[in-house]
Amino acid sequence: MRYHIPLKKLIDLESISRETQIHQRPRFDIEMLRQRLGATFKMPESYPVSSLDKLRSKIAGDPKSWSFASVLASQLGRDDLIFCTGEDIGIPVATLCGAKQDRPKIAVFFHNIDRPRGRVALKLFHLAERIDLFIVNSRPQLNFLRRYLNLPDSRVLFFWHPIDCNFFSPGSPSPNKTRPVIASVGLEKRDYRLLAAATENLDVDVKISGFSSFTSVIKQAFPKKIPANMSRRFYKWSELVQLYRDADVVAISVRKNIYAAGATALLEAMACRRPIVAIRTEGLADYLSDAIITVEPGDNLGLQEAILHLLNNPKEAEARAQKAYQLVLKRHKIEQYVEKLAQSLESL
Repeated sequence: MRYHIPLKKLIDLESISRETQIHQRPRFDIEMLRQRLGATFKMPESYPVSSLDKLRSKIAGDPKSWSFASVLASQLGRDDLIFCTGEDIGIPVATLCGAKQDRPKIAVFFHNIDRPRGRVALKLFHLAERIDLFIVNSRPQLNFLRRYLNLPDSRVLFFWHPIDCNFFSPGSPSPNKTRPVIASVGLEKRDYRLLAAATENLDVDVKISGFSSFTSVIKQAFPKKIPANMSRRFYKWSELVQLYRDADVVAISVRKNIYAAGATALLEAMACRRPIVAIRTEGLADYLSDAIITVEPGDNLGLQEAILHLLNNPKEAEARAQKAYQLVLKRHKIEQYVEKLAQSLESL
């Protein structure tokens, strides 16, 4: 069997490899999987986009993804297996490659498919018949796929979100800290308005790693006026690790969602052995152990109370952080994820 992993955009793999070797960034799980399977990365090029590509993209993906999938369908056959890392490229690939009589095996990682266009795409493009293995990292998405497509348990697998615990690891805080740091990371489904309301009157520095070129994303996540004690900027990988290590509390401030938005930041904080307060969402439910203080969405007073509790009870905060750290080492290490995923693909 020949294994293939299509990438949504061109990636400088040499730079990633070089930076990983000198510990300037975490390991790339897809590169680890490629090496484990002896797989080939399929890189997109400037393929012509048809009217049909544009039409299909109104349901799923974008026109370039459909054009790319069409090229892949002309290249792959029954001796191939293609693993797609997300539904944005997975739906076009499964639709076109899966329609072939001598089609390849197809596995797709679904992150957030339980929404109107996702439901339409699943049925319209007959994906239950064209995808051999559905993979998810949140229980609501797992339950939805099994129910909506009437799939057996063997065809929908849950994988814990992975983290590179060699890169994200405990360490000393910066020597120039002048007051407690509340750190928060990411933009997907984030609610920094809530975090601002909970912390604007506290004697703390609120530091957020959240950068996007899309103004609409920033407007949705942040308050119109950012409080004086809150800052937002882009952090390089090494700076991000240090931000976690500097944090007296890491806040996972997210809006309601039914997929695992916030899981990456949560696990990075756990791997750096930091105390955590998280908004309790359906999508994150499986990731929120009793080591983490949780608060209901939109409850800024509850969030403030939880942050102050950890700041005022350092021994408890340390014990919670240690418990969460042991859990991430046991369940979320990137090596475990890659090996389990590789074995699942090899069994198809």
